[in-house]
Amino acid sequence: MTTIADPRTPHVATRRSGPNLEKWGWIYMRVSGVLLVVLIFGHLFVNLMLGEGIHGLDFAFIAGKFATPFWQWWDVLMLWLALIHGANGMRTIVNDYVLHEKTRKVLVWSLWIAAGFLILLGTLVVFTFDPCIGIETSKTDWLIEMCAAR
Repeated sequence: MTTIADPRTPHVATRRSGPNLEKWGWIYMRVSGVLLVVLIFGHLFVNLMLGEGIHGLDFAFIAGKFATPFWQWWDVLMLWLALIHGANGMRTIVNDYVLHEKTRKVLVWSLWIAAGFLILLGTLVVFTFDPCIGIETSKTDWLIEMCAAR
């Protein structure tokens, strides 16, 4: 028979050695959340409010943004923070609700592998984006002229 300790009994916590990853995860969620609010609203303001607004969003607009390192780093930072923030949040949910230890480990590893893959893929897309790949020279439009000027 198991007995429950008296509520006033002091709890002696056993501390693991090494860094407190839960604390750093908690701090990361707060800091990245604030940074993401700034990055996302800046992204939305530039894309939807400046210039022609939503009607100006087309391939040329994206190609122009990805041609400058500032916007490349802005979008990559937003991508990294959002994916790590989301994966850390999902990790917390898995840790709270999945009782079987092996299942929990598989799910947490799957989360981090998926987030890592998406971060790698998104970063490659942003930094290797080239609007001139696969352009047919028979067309005459702004893209042909821009690519020919390179």
